[in-house]
Amino acid sequence: MDVKTLCLGVLCHGEATGYDIKKLFESAVSLFFLAGYGSIYPALAELNERGLVLCEAQAPPGRPDRKLYRITETGRATFRDALCCTEPRHKVRSEFLVLLYFAQLMPPERLSEVLDQRLGEIEETLGQLDTVERLEGDTWSAGEKFVAGFGRTILEASRDYVRDHRHQVEDSATQADPAADSAHRSGSGDNGRPDAAGGPIESLTRPAGRRNGRPAQDQRQ
Repeated sequence: MDVKTLCLGVLCHGEATGYDIKKLFESAVSLFFLAGYGSIYPALAELNERGLVLCEAQAPPGRPDRKLYRITETGRATFRDALCCTEPRHKVRSEFLVLLYFAQLMPPERLSEVLDQRLGEIEETLGQLDTVERLEGDTWSAGEKFVAGFGRTILEASRDYVRDHRHQVEDSATQADPAADSAHRSGSGDNGRPDAAGGPIESLTRPAGRRNGRPAQDQRQ
Protein backbone atom coordinates (compact mmCIF):
# COMPACT_ATOMS: atom_id res chain seq x y z
CA MET A 1 0.00 0.00 0.00
CA ASP A 2 1.46 3.36 -1.02
CA VAL A 3 1.20 6.84 0.49
CA LYS A 4 -1.66 7.90 -1.80
CA THR A 5 -3.80 4.94 -0.75
CA LEU A 6 -3.01 5.48 2.91
CA CYS A 7 -4.02 9.15 2.61
CA LEU A 8 -7.38 7.99 1.25
CA GLY A 9 -7.77 5.74 4.27
CA VAL A 10 -7.04 8.58 6.67
CA LEU A 11 -9.56 10.84 4.91
CA CYS A 12 -12.21 8.12 5.25
CA HIS A 13 -12.26 9.12 8.94
CA GLY A 14 -13.00 12.74 8.08
CA GLU A 15 -11.64 15.86 6.39
CA ALA A 16 -8.11 16.90 7.23
CA THR A 17 -5.28 19.20 6.20
CA GLY A 18 -1.95 17.92 4.99
CA TYR A 19 -0.52 18.85 8.39
CA ASP A 20 -3.21 16.80 10.16
CA ILE A 21 -2.31 13.78 8.02
CA LYS A 22 1.40 14.32 8.71
CA LYS A 23 0.80 14.31 12.48
CA LEU A 24 -1.21 11.10 12.21
CA PHE A 25 1.54 9.51 10.13
CA GLU A 26 4.07 10.48 12.80
CA SER A 27 2.03 8.98 15.64
CA ALA A 28 -0.25 5.99 15.19
CA VAL A 29 0.53 5.21 11.54
CA SER A 30 4.29 5.16 12.18
CA LEU A 31 3.78 1.90 14.09
CA PHE A 32 3.27 0.09 10.79
CA PHE A 33 4.06 2.46 7.90
CA LEU A 34 6.84 4.99 7.31
CA ALA A 35 6.15 7.87 4.96
CA GLY A 36 8.25 10.97 4.50
CA TYR A 37 6.61 14.35 5.08
CA GLY A 38 7.59 15.40 1.58
CA SER A 39 5.61 12.55 0.02
CA ILE A 40 2.24 13.50 1.55
CA TYR A 41 1.53 16.73 -0.34
CA PRO A 42 2.41 15.34 -3.80
CA ALA A 43 0.15 12.37 -3.01
CA LEU A 44 -2.73 14.65 -2.04
CA ALA A 45 -2.22 16.76 -5.17
CA GLU A 46 -2.41 13.67 -7.38
CA LEU A 47 -5.50 12.39 -5.56
CA ASN A 48 -7.13 15.77 -6.12
CA GLU A 49 -6.30 15.72 -9.83
CA ARG A 50 -7.85 12.25 -10.13
CA GLY A 51 -11.04 13.34 -8.40
CA LEU A 52 -10.49 11.02 -5.45
CA VAL A 53 -10.35 13.90 -2.97
CA LEU A 54 -11.55 17.50 -2.98
CA CYS A 55 -9.35 20.37 -1.88
CA GLU A 56 -10.73 23.54 -0.32
CA ALA A 57 -8.43 26.52 0.22
CA GLN A 58 -9.19 28.31 3.47
CA ALA A 59 -7.96 31.55 5.02
CA PRO A 60 -8.90 31.48 8.72
CA PRO A 61 -8.77 34.94 10.39
CA GLY A 62 -5.45 35.50 12.11
CA ARG A 63 -4.11 32.12 10.98
CA PRO A 64 -2.06 30.92 8.01
CA ASP A 65 -3.86 29.83 4.86
CA ARG A 66 -4.49 26.11 4.62
CA LYS A 67 -5.91 23.46 2.33
CA LEU A 68 -8.61 21.17 3.66
CA TYR A 69 -9.00 17.77 1.99
CA ARG A 70 -12.08 15.55 1.99
CA ILE A 71 -12.57 12.23 0.25
CA THR A 72 -15.08 11.77 -2.57
CA GLU A 73 -17.30 8.75 -3.08
CA THR A 74 -14.99 7.64 -5.88
CA GLY A 75 -12.05 7.94 -3.52
CA ARG A 76 -13.85 5.95 -0.84
CA ALA A 77 -14.66 3.20 -3.35
CA THR A 78 -11.02 3.19 -4.50
CA PHE A 79 -9.81 2.71 -0.95
CA ARG A 80 -12.28 -0.13 -0.36
CA ASP A 81 -10.96 -1.81 -3.51
CA ALA A 82 -7.42 -1.46 -2.16
CA LEU A 83 -8.45 -3.11 1.11
CA CYS A 84 -9.82 -6.06 -0.84
CA CYS A 85 -6.80 -6.42 -3.14
CA THR A 86 -3.78 -5.65 -0.94
CA GLU A 87 -1.85 -8.73 0.21
CA PRO A 88 -1.38 -8.84 4.00
CA ARG A 89 2.42 -8.89 3.86
CA HIS A 90 4.34 -8.04 7.00
CA LYS A 91 7.78 -6.74 5.99
CA VAL A 92 10.53 -5.87 8.42
CA ARG A 93 13.39 -3.52 7.55
CA SER A 94 15.64 -3.03 10.55
CA GLU A 95 19.07 -1.41 10.63
CA PHE A 96 19.25 -2.62 14.22
CA LEU A 97 18.97 -6.27 13.19
CA VAL A 98 21.51 -5.75 10.41
CA LEU A 99 24.00 -4.45 12.98
CA LEU A 100 23.24 -7.28 15.41
CA TYR A 101 23.69 -9.87 12.64
CA PHE A 102 27.35 -8.80 12.55
CA ALA A 103 27.64 -8.27 16.29
CA GLN A 104 30.78 -10.38 16.57
CA LEU A 105 32.65 -7.88 14.38
CA MET A 106 31.82 -4.81 16.48
CA PRO A 107 33.90 -3.44 19.35
CA PRO A 108 32.16 -4.25 22.65
CA GLU A 109 31.54 -0.59 23.47
CA ARG A 110 29.87 0.02 20.10
CA LEU A 111 27.69 -3.06 20.50
CA SER A 112 26.54 -1.95 23.95
CA GLU A 113 25.79 1.49 22.52
CA VAL A 114 23.62 -0.02 19.76
CA LEU A 115 21.69 -2.16 22.24
CA ASP A 116 21.18 0.73 24.68
CA GLN A 117 20.02 3.01 21.87
CA ARG A 118 17.47 0.48 20.67
CA LEU A 119 16.12 0.02 24.19
CA GLY A 120 15.83 3.78 24.55
CA GLU A 121 13.93 4.09 21.26
CA ILE A 122 11.51 1.34 22.29
CA GLU A 123 10.80 3.02 25.63
CA GLU A 124 10.30 6.36 23.88
CA THR A 125 7.84 4.85 21.40
CA LEU A 126 5.94 3.10 24.18
CA GLY A 127 5.71 6.40 26.02
CA GLN A 128 4.33 8.12 22.93
CA LEU A 129 1.81 5.33 22.50
CA ASP A 130 0.75 5.70 26.13
CA THR A 131 0.17 9.42 25.62
CA VAL A 132 -1.84 9.01 22.42
CA GLU A 133 -3.90 6.20 23.92
CA ARG A 134 -4.64 8.24 27.03
CA LEU A 135 -5.76 11.26 25.02
CA GLU A 136 -7.53 9.59 22.11
CA GLY A 137 -8.03 5.93 23.00
CA ASP A 138 -11.71 6.35 23.86
CA THR A 139 -12.43 7.45 20.28
CA TRP A 140 -10.48 4.68 18.53
CA SER A 141 -12.22 2.20 16.27
CA ALA A 142 -11.84 -1.53 16.84
CA GLY A 143 -9.21 -1.64 14.08
CA GLU A 144 -7.21 1.21 15.61
CA LYS A 145 -7.27 -0.49 19.01
CA PHE A 146 -6.13 -3.76 17.44
CA VAL A 147 -3.19 -2.13 15.66
CA ALA A 148 -2.15 -0.19 18.76
CA GLY A 149 -2.29 -3.35 20.86
CA PHE A 150 -0.36 -5.30 18.23
CA GLY A 151 2.30 -2.60 18.12
CA ARG A 152 2.57 -2.46 21.89
CA THR A 153 2.95 -6.24 22.12
CA ILE A 154 5.73 -6.26 19.52
CA LEU A 155 7.56 -3.39 21.21
CA GLU A 156 7.34 -4.89 24.69
CA ALA A 157 8.45 -8.31 23.45
CA SER A 158 11.39 -6.71 21.60
CA ARG A 159 12.40 -4.76 24.70
CA ASP A 160 12.25 -7.83 26.92
CA TYR A 161 14.19 -9.97 24.43
CA VAL A 162 16.98 -7.41 24.08
CA ARG A 163 17.23 -7.04 27.85
CA ASP A 164 17.25 -10.79 28.52
CA HIS A 165 19.55 -11.88 25.69
CA ARG A 166 21.96 -9.00 25.06
CA HIS A 167 24.65 -10.82 27.02
CA GLN A 168 24.79 -13.48 24.31
CA VAL A 169 26.12 -11.06 21.72
CA GLU A 170 28.04 -8.84 24.14
CA ASP A 171 30.02 -11.86 25.36
CA SER A 172 30.92 -12.79 21.79
CA ALA A 173 31.91 -9.30 20.60
CA THR A 174 35.48 -9.27 19.32
CA GLN A 175 38.10 -7.28 21.21
CA ALA A 176 40.16 -6.90 18.06
CA ASP A 177 39.96 -4.09 15.53
CA PRO A 178 37.07 -5.01 13.17
CA ALA A 179 39.03 -3.88 10.09
CA ALA A 180 42.00 -6.06 10.96
CA ASP A 181 39.72 -8.95 11.80
CA SER A 182 37.93 -8.55 8.48
CA ALA A 183 41.21 -8.56 6.58
CA HIS A 184 42.28 -11.71 8.38
CA ARG A 185 38.98 -13.46 7.61
CA SER A 186 39.18 -12.55 3.91
CA GLY A 187 42.57 -14.17 3.54
CA SER A 188 44.47 -10.93 2.88
CA GLY A 189 48.19 -10.92 3.30
CA ASP A 190 50.52 -8.07 4.20
CA ASN A 191 50.04 -6.55 0.75
CA GLY A 192 46.26 -6.37 1.20
CA ARG A 193 45.60 -8.84 -1.63
CA PRO A 194 43.80 -12.18 -1.26
CA ASP A 195 46.00 -15.22 -0.97
CA ALA A 196 46.20 -17.81 -3.73
CA ALA A 197 43.28 -19.79 -2.40
CA GLY A 198 41.05 -16.73 -2.21
CA GLY A 199 39.01 -15.55 0.76
CA PRO A 200 35.38 -16.33 1.57
CA ILE A 201 34.06 -13.32 -0.34
CA GLU A 202 35.88 -14.40 -3.48
CA SER A 203 34.50 -17.91 -3.05
CA LEU A 204 30.96 -16.55 -2.86
CA THR A 205 31.27 -14.26 -5.87
CA ARG A 206 33.27 -16.59 -8.17
CA PRO A 207 31.06 -18.04 -10.96
CA ALA A 208 30.13 -21.69 -10.56
CA GLY A 209 32.52 -24.07 -12.32
CA ARG A 210 35.54 -21.72 -12.09
CA ARG A 211 38.63 -22.16 -9.95
CA ASN A 212 41.40 -19.58 -9.56
CA GLY A 213 39.86 -17.50 -12.34
CA ARG A 214 39.83 -20.31 -14.95
CA PRO A 215 37.05 -22.64 -16.07
CA ALA A 216 37.07 -25.96 -14.24
CA GLN A 217 37.51 -27.91 -17.49
CA ASP A 218 40.77 -26.03 -18.23
CA GLN A 219 42.20 -27.14 -14.93
CA ARG A 220 41.47 -30.76 -15.68
CA GLN A 221 43.68 -30.69 -18.82
